[in-house]
Amino acid sequence: MRMNNYKYAFLIVTVLAISIAGCKKEQFAINTNPNAVTASTVDFKSVLPASLSATANLQATSWTVLQKWLGFWARSGSYQSVSDEETYSFTNNFAVNMWNNLYSNATNYDFVITNANKNGAGFYEAIARIMKAQNFQMLVDLYGNVPYKEAFQGGSIRTPKYDDDQAIYADLFRELDKAIALLNDANASSLDNNKEIVTNDFVFAGNKLNWKKFANTLKLRLLMHMGNTSFAGGTETNTFIPGANQVAEMAIITAEGSGFLGAGGSAQINPGYDATKPNPYYRAYVVNELGALPGLGDQTKANAYAVGPNPGGPSQGYYQWNGDPRVDRFYGFPADPLGGTVHRGIQFGEVATSASPNLGSKLSTLNGPGLVPNGAASRAWIFTSVESLFLQAEAVRRGLLIGNAQMLYTSAVRESFVFLGLTAAAADTYIANNASYPDVDFNGVSQGAGLPAGGMYTILSQKWFALNVISPLEVYTDYRRSDIVYGRGGGFLPGPPISVNPANTKTKIPIRFFYPQNEYSFNPANALGEGTIDVFTSGGPTGRNRIFWDKN
Repeated sequence: MRMNNYKYAFLIVTVLAISIAGCKKEQFAINTNPNAVTASTVDFKSVLPASLSATANLQATSWTVLQKWLGFWARSGSYQSVSDEETYSFTNNFAVNMWNNLYSNATNYDFVITNANKNGAGFYEAIARIMKAQNFQMLVDLYGNVPYKEAFQGGSIRTPKYDDDQAIYADLFRELDKAIALLNDANASSLDNNKEIVTNDFVFAGNKLNWKKFANTLKLRLLMHMGNTSFAGGTETNTFIPGANQVAEMAIITAEGSGFLGAGGSAQINPGYDATKPNPYYRAYVVNELGALPGLGDQTKANAYAVGPNPGGPSQGYYQWNGDPRVDRFYGFPADPLGGTVHRGIQFGEVATSASPNLGSKLSTLNGPGLVPNGAASRAWIFTSVESLFLQAEAVRRGLLIGNAQMLYTSAVRESFVFLGLTAAAADTYIANNASYPDVDFNGVSQGAGLPAGGMYTILSQKWFALNVISPLEVYTDYRRSDIVYGRGGGFLPGPPISVNPANTKTKIPIRFFYPQNEYSFNPANALGEGTIDVFTSGGPTGRNRIFWDKN
């Protein structure tokens, strides 16, 4: 991992990013030796807002491959095939930005924790602990065992050991407890001891209650990830993985009393985005600061599974199959429509010809107005109230939380519509129009022998519809911790769709990612100690290819 070699480089990059985020120039100094970065040359108060901006950028731009695997996006027919992601035949150099970005971000939060603690700035420390915990939750969900306790030790530990993924999850609960305790400590979290916290907290502007809700919601995400669901034979079976005391953890959340992120309470930022400093999603997929279509937005278009047409199946996509108006909020119409204003996608992995109707200009784009309602000046999301409400509905369904699962589920769908610029009334109409179908109706009935009914199938299915772009890692995690087949319960095509690239021989998407090659080069003993990784099976000498919560 060589954390000692790159942690300070990340600090420099992150602090310079403050200028992009719109902070005052006097908050940081650029005329310094980048090889001599210390707490005296980089102020933790400046690192926090830059780190939050980096988190928003990570959330908006790191998951292109997951968007494709889950049936939302696909390669434009104007470009040659991307064989590694379309055939699933990739190596340790594949998608390394996920590992690098998450460790980069966690490094900076660790810096804030250490130096805020030394200065008695408990509010800064609490925020950084919460955000570092979120980074490690995502690392575990992608890679399983990763360096954790020995990470960020500089030259004292050059080759950090890999910690057990379930043990990391267990420790994240305690880290979040520490954060909440700091927020409840009037002296540690006071404005006097946390100078400029209101302006440097890009997310909640120094609102302690909202940060406690964020911490509890992150705990809820961890708890739900440790729940498995099977729909075998059409029967819903919910279990929890052994070795984790979910009841005790939920009791701590309940006793704390702050609750969860609720309607209108998303963790999101807007530090001053504009045409010259665009929202990260807008910059990566819609229009960059030069006023041009970015490469990712040109190369990537809508997946036929989501928006249609589906060769050999329904001409519609899954959104239109259910009459879901969110399709127009996630996707833009083709620049060169083939008759009328309709969406058009391409099959994932299709190799198009020069005369193909699936060339880029004829496909739906990724610039849906629901994601960037104010263009370059739109807010960027970190953890949405939409996901929070779905998690709460699941917790009630699993018997961990007191409440009404159907009401929370309905609130989650309404919140999804509102978040994307639609109305709660439109969400109610959508649900009513799909009465009895379990991919939308919580009380939906099985549509055939062996097919699932409503309840948990409805919750997980609607997370697919709602968290497109916003939280694809969460959908990927749902897919792996259950045996859900999207579309099947509502009479649509089974999904997510497997690539139609002629070179593809796989029948399912990977269950995890490889460790990056740098780990084998610079931390070989610990990386190799994890055994030979197979991203499709639970085999291998350690038996730990699957993430600990992936039991299906």
